Amino acid sequence: MDTIVPAEPRTRVEQVVAGLTERIDRGLLRTGERLPSIRAAASAFAVSKNTVVNAYERLVASGRVESRPGSGFYVSGRRPAPAATPGPVPLQAVDSVWLLREQLNRHYDVRVGDGRPPPAWMESSEVGRPLRPSLAAASESYGSPDGYLPLRRSLALLLAERSIHTEPGGVLLTAGANHALDLIIRQFVAPGEPVLVDSPGYYPLFGKLRLAKARMVGVRRNPDGPDVAHLEAMARSSGARLFFTHSLAHNPTGCSLTLPVAHRLLQRAGMLDLRIVESDPFADVLPAAQPRLAALDQLERVIYVGTFAKTLSASLRCGYVAARPDVTEALRDLKMVTSVNSSGFVERIVHDLIESGRYRRHLRRLGGRIEAAALQGRAILHGLGLPVFGEPRGGYYLWCGLPDACDLDALSRRAASRSILIAPGGLFLPEGAGGPPMMRVNVAHLGDPRFARFMREEVGGT
Repeated sequence: MDTIVPAEPRTRVEQVVAGLTERIDRGLLRTGERLPSIRAAASAFAVSKNTVVNAYERLVASGRVESRPGSGFYVSGRRPAPAATPGPVPLQAVDSVWLLREQLNRHYDVRVGDGRPPPAWMESSEVGRPLRPSLAAASESYGSPDGYLPLRRSLALLLAERSIHTEPGGVLLTAGANHALDLIIRQFVAPGEPVLVDSPGYYPLFGKLRLAKARMVGVRRNPDGPDVAHLEAMARSSGARLFFTHSLAHNPTGCSLTLPVAHRLLQRAGMLDLRIVESDPFADVLPAAQPRLAALDQLERVIYVGTFAKTLSASLRCGYVAARPDVTEALRDLKMVTSVNSSGFVERIVHDLIESGRYRRHLRRLGGRIEAAALQGRAILHGLGLPVFGEPRGGYYLWCGLPDACDLDALSRRAASRSILIAPGGLFLPEGAGGPPMMRVNVAHLGDPRFARFMREEVGGT
């Protein structure tokens, strides 16, 4: 299991809370016993009386202490219920809802099938420093439905580094990339309409398209990007006019679009009058000069979706859409109708991280971690005799082959019984299981020896 050593309390309030919590939990302060007065506690901890008041209020909120007006603070008979230790959960069905649920609930110790890095990769960085947006910002009205303007300006500059030129008016802030994709689907996809998607591709997108009652049409994904000839054939046979794709550090294969394929794809898109939705979740840890459809097309027929979930924190739900102004205006109106607005509070936090330089410092560390983990992960898979698809670089994912006789559902169940999360390849295919058995692995979690031990038992290897 990923072990995160708790940081020492950073504030004086937290020091007081931690000291009193320990004494209460160890029974040194018993139920019904009165806590020291505010003045006495301030003297004992060498802090201000305001600090003690704040600490006592936190203890009341935690349930360890109760306040008796006019009398003081007393140890409560109530205690916070201890957190249940997650254990292996019987695997009832291997499907996309199961995988998404398990990534959120974190029942498994070995998380090689997870879509995210370990929390320590984020929380031990610049991002983990206390963030204190002003109370005025937290209490103001909903704000602009386009999102926090200073962050949109910062994003316009970041996009320019990737040769995607737009004004802040061409950027719409969302509550993450999935919110952005949901808005795009609501705006452009009618029930029964054919939609082209990567195959393999981003499985949460498939769930959204199924909810919209769209007809998904898979486009074969090669190591150098979408198979352009296959895309043309599928578009012509289905009549689809919308294509969702991950260009770089593709989920699940980890491979990236090459410049020749990008040129051919955009040429075909023009011939077919095809609109493209390009997701780029790892943009901030990838070279700015890598080929992006939005840069080559300058947002003429490409809608570009970005997020901070993969590089900053999955808890800070902040993403964006860059597109032609008429597209962002339509999506903005839909955003207002469906969710009123995104979180201006979170958007200020992200803006502060960018403008202070902390985000770039964090990205340098994160990029080094990804590179080191990818090298180690490839070596582990090679030792297990499991081939890796293409030449993935820059993201968290490798697309890993398994022996032809492997029953992926059964493998996932056996892994689950040992608290190992596997992401079977069939979940990433719009048409469901089919073809040779594959699985997506996360390089950040491949180093856990329990995974290698389990796979040696299952498929052999050195």
